[in-house]
Amino acid sequence: MSGTATVLIVVGLFFLGGIISFVKQKMPTSLIVLLSIGAAMCLVSGVMRLEVWN
Repeated sequence: MSGTATVLIVVGLFFLGGIISFVKQKMPTSLIVLLSIGAAMCLVSGVMRLEVWN
């Protein structure tokens, strides 16, 4: 597991926690959607950088 993949996965999980927090605080839906897109992109790119796929 490379360092970049680890960082991307950790950032994606951090954003996921932010999504849960924002939903509980009843923040605007557009902000939640934007954060969820960023979290999904971080998690997917982190998983794709894992060396399991090579």
